[in-house]
Amino acid sequence: MDSKEILKLSALDLGKAIKEKKTTSVEATKAYLDAIKELDTKFKSYITVREEDALKDAEAIDSKIATGELAGALAGVPIAVKDNICTEGLLTTCGSKMLGNFVPPYSATVVKKINEEGMVILGKTNMDEFAMGSTTETSYFGSTLNPWGDNRVPGGSSGGSAAAVAARLAPIALGSDTGGSIRQPASFCGITGLKPTYGTVSRYGLVAFGSSLDQIGPMGRDALDLAAMLNVISGEDCKDQSSAKTEKLNLDAIANFDCNGKTIGIPEQYFAEGMDEDVRTAVMNAIKVFEDNGAKVEKFPMPIMDYAIPTYYIICCAEACSNLSRYDGIKYGYSPEEADDLMDVYVKSRSEGFGMEVKRRIMLGNFVLSSGYYDAYYNKALQAKSMIKKAFDEAFSKYDVVIGPVAPTAALKAGESLSDPLKMYLGDICTVLINIVGVPAISVPCGFTSEGLPVGMQLIGKHWDEEKLLGYTALYQRLTASEGYEKKSAVDM
Repeated sequence: MDSKEILKLSALDLGKAIKEKKTTSVEATKAYLDAIKELDTKFKSYITVREEDALKDAEAIDSKIATGELAGALAGVPIAVKDNICTEGLLTTCGSKMLGNFVPPYSATVVKKINEEGMVILGKTNMDEFAMGSTTETSYFGSTLNPWGDNRVPGGSSGGSAAAVAARLAPIALGSDTGGSIRQPASFCGITGLKPTYGTVSRYGLVAFGSSLDQIGPMGRDALDLAAMLNVISGEDCKDQSSAKTEKLNLDAIANFDCNGKTIGIPEQYFAEGMDEDVRTAVMNAIKVFEDNGAKVEKFPMPIMDYAIPTYYIICCAEACSNLSRYDGIKYGYSPEEADDLMDVYVKSRSEGFGMEVKRRIMLGNFVLSSGYYDAYYNKALQAKSMIKKAFDEAFSKYDVVIGPVAPTAALKAGESLSDPLKMYLGDICTVLINIVGVPAISVPCGFTSEGLPVGMQLIGKHWDEEKLLGYTALYQRLTASEGYEKKSAVDM
C-alpha cells in the first residue's frame, strides 16, 4: 500500500489494514512523518515531532502485532497529542515560553493507555498558550494555519490537533476541551471532535487550566474513529479522583443507530442575531436529515444562555489563576537570567514567561477571587452554574438530544479576534455551557460556507450519553456519505 492510500484511511481502517498485513505500522508512521516534513512548515500544526523515536516505536509494535501481543483495533496507528498532555522524556510546552524547556518525568494516564494499545505518537501539537484562546494564535511557538483556507485560523485551543487531522498529518489526535477547545477547532477544520462527559477520561498528566471544566477528548475523521479512541482512553483512574468507571462503547450499535421516533431539541438562543447565515443554513439542513429519517424536531427557549459567557469566564479565570500560581521560576520552567531577590524572580519569570492572554486571565481570576469581589462575582457565577445545570436537566427530560451550531461563524481570518479579546470570548457562546454542566458534546462537519469553509453542527447529550451522540453522528455521516463531509480533507480541495 503506497503512502497516499495510507493517508486516506480512517484510523480504524488503517488499524485493520495493519492487522491484515496490507501495510505495517512502520510504513504508516513513515507516510505521516513524510507528510509532516512536506506540509507542516506551512501549517505549523506540530511543536515537536518524534521522527526517529516514532519509527522505533512502530518497529517494536509491528513485532508485537505479529506475535499477537497487540490486537487492539488501533494497534499500530499513528496519533498526534496536544502539547498540554505530559509525555515522559518528550518536550511538553503548553505553547508557552514558561514551559519552553519542560520535559516531564512521567506520562499522562491517556498517554500510557495509548502506549498500551500500541499506537505511535507522532509528536505534540500546537495550541493556544496554556489552552487560553480560540485561534491557536497565542502560542509562543507561532500560529497554526487552517488547512482549509489561506490566512484562516484553525480555532483553538486544540488548533494544532485539528489542523493535523484536516491536513492528513495524523489520522487521529487528542485535544483538551475547557470551553469548546475540541469542538470549535473541529468545526473550523472540518473534522469530528468529541468533548466527553466530565470524568470519562482521566485528567492526570493534563496541565491544568480550569480543573472543573477541563476534559481530554479525541479528534478524528468520523464517529467510529472517535468511539474506538474513546474506548482506549476512558475509564477510572486512581490518580484522578474526578474520573469515573465507564462502560466500553458498542461500535456496532453506533454504526447501526436509528433516530426514528427520537425527539431533538433546538435551543432558540443558539440561532440568535449575529449568527452567520451560511452557518445557520448548514446546521438547519443537517437537522433536517434527522427529521427526514423519523426524528421529531422542536425548538425551545433556553434564556440562561445569556449568562453563559460571564459565568464561564469568571469560573475558568478563577481556576486558572490558582492553577498557574505554581509557575514561579524556581522549580521548573522559565527562570530569568538576572534577578535581585526572590520577589524579582517571581515577577520576572511570570512577566517574561507568560503571554498577554494568559496574563489577562490571571488578572481577571485574581480580581473575581479578591475579598471585596468574591461574593459579587465568583459566588454569583457558581449560582448561575446551578441554574444552567437545571436548564439542561429540563431539556433532557423532554429531548433525546439537543442540537445547534458549534460556533456563530466559520473560521475567522488571522488576527481578527486576537486584536479584540471580547470578540474572541463571544465566539465561545455555543460551547461553554457544555463544560459548565459537564455533559458530552460533539462537533460534526455538516457543510460549507459560500467561501468553501467548513461548518460544524453540535450535538449535546446528557451525562454518559457518548454512545448515543456518536450514534447520531455515525447516522448523519452515513446518510450524507455522497457529499463526503466525513471523508474530505483540506488537502483534497
